[in-house]
Amino acid sequence: MFNKRLIGIFAFCSWLCSCASSPMDSGVTITQTPIPVKVVVVSMFEIGDDEGDTAGEFQLWKERMDLDTRFAFPNSHHDIYMNMDKGVMGIVTGMGTAKSTSAIMALGLDPRFDFSKAYWLVAGIAGIDPEDASIGSAAWAEHLIDGDLAHEIDSREMPKDWKHGYFPLFSKSATPMTAYQEPFNGEMYTLNLSLVDWAYELTKDTVLPDMPSLEETRKLYVNHPKAQQKAVVMKGDQLAAMTFWHGAMMNDWANDWVSYWTKGQGEFVTSAMEDTGTYLSLSYLDNIGRVDLDRYLVLRTGSNFTMPPPGITAAQNLMAENEGYAGLQAALESAYLVGSKVVNALLADWGTYETTLPGSGN
Repeated sequence: MFNKRLIGIFAFCSWLCSCASSPMDSGVTITQTPIPVKVVVVSMFEIGDDEGDTAGEFQLWKERMDLDTRFAFPNSHHDIYMNMDKGVMGIVTGMGTAKSTSAIMALGLDPRFDFSKAYWLVAGIAGIDPEDASIGSAAWAEHLIDGDLAHEIDSREMPKDWKHGYFPLFSKSATPMTAYQEPFNGEMYTLNLSLVDWAYELTKDTVLPDMPSLEETRKLYVNHPKAQQKAVVMKGDQLAAMTFWHGAMMNDWANDWVSYWTKGQGEFVTSAMEDTGTYLSLSYLDNIGRVDLDRYLVLRTGSNFTMPPPGITAAQNLMAENEGYAGLQAALESAYLVGSKVVNALLADWGTYETTLPGSGN
């Protein structure tokens, strides 16, 4: 009598066989030779359908990059789409670190594809610090910082001399700026800075959308000069945490947290959820030669501010944002406008970038 483990193994083997010989919904027959992928565009959510309605992170890429070949992906959140001629793939991981980690691992191990030379571009929306930029802005991350691995004491119970009730796991002090510990549990990752610099230099002069809704929101931030300016392309670090936090006090914590883990070298700019999980999976896949971790880029665009303007409480602003982000459509456009410049540049000079990373000089 088969046990559950054997049944699972046989089911997985059957799935592999079907991938190698059966036509998919796209009408393409998958052979045993893996399909080489040049660029993977990683998005995290779609609002409704993949085409023809209100766009989420994936829709603009699917339509404008002609990702018209579909591959079933039942062991993850969303089917895979690809432009076979260009070698560009689009994936929707689902929201949150758990889904991004599992989706990227499942994709990286998928025998239908060859990712050994692929570049990975996260292109997603985020909360943005009004101290650094306006909504609609696009930030290339140099560092990814995890906001979940921590100790926490409710602020109503913490000692009066503590600044935050949320501090690093295993830390002996609640004032982390004076008790630094090395990030040995995945609390912080540094991307390939040469590649990040190349992407930023390529895109820094991109003209980003300036919609009426952006001006209506940014003019409220009278104490934040950069929040009142038009959207820009910049470099700025990404704080990934599963909790959708909001408010001036939490914003202070985010800045302290990023500064702590980067030893003052990083700058908190965007708040999202998934990117440390994506990095973690890619790092494990790099260990077995399935991907090249140095080819990973993270682009986050501001759909909303991480704290309210003067005269509005954090609770009021958060509840209002639940009705829709003022900068959502601008952020989605910015992600595509900036990100597609990088994708197109990689494709245009693939003869070089297949083997030599941009900005590496070797």
